[in-house]
Amino acid sequence: MKFLISMHINPAVLDALTDEEKAAIGEGHGAFIDALKESGELITTQALVDPSQAAVVKVRNGQPVVTDGPFLEAKEYLGGFYLIDCEDKDRAIELAARIPDAAIPGLGIEVRQVMFADGQLEA
Repeated sequence: MKFLISMHINPAVLDALTDEEKAAIGEGHGAFIDALKESGELITTQALVDPSQAAVVKVRNGQPVVTDGPFLEAKEYLGGFYLIDCEDKDRAIELAARIPDAAIPGLGIEVRQVMFADGQLEA
């Protein structure tokens, strides 16, 4: 079963962390990625740039309208994700709990089963 584990970031929470805490998060993600590769459960992982660098595209009267910045004004934003293939939802939750961000108050990890997939990521 495929699951998307998404990491929701709050910049104020991250800004309050020490350099050592930030380094520990990065090292924790590295170890998590290595473990997922070793178990064969990792399909892909991607980190996203800050929403200030995003573009929002809407079509109005048949013409694209592009605005800068995030789609929604919110404290939290999608910071990245892991796409995994594992036995069941319980295993996906077990894995998500190992992501360093899950232990930091104010940051969130969401686990959702993939309902439909198509394209090159299929294994």
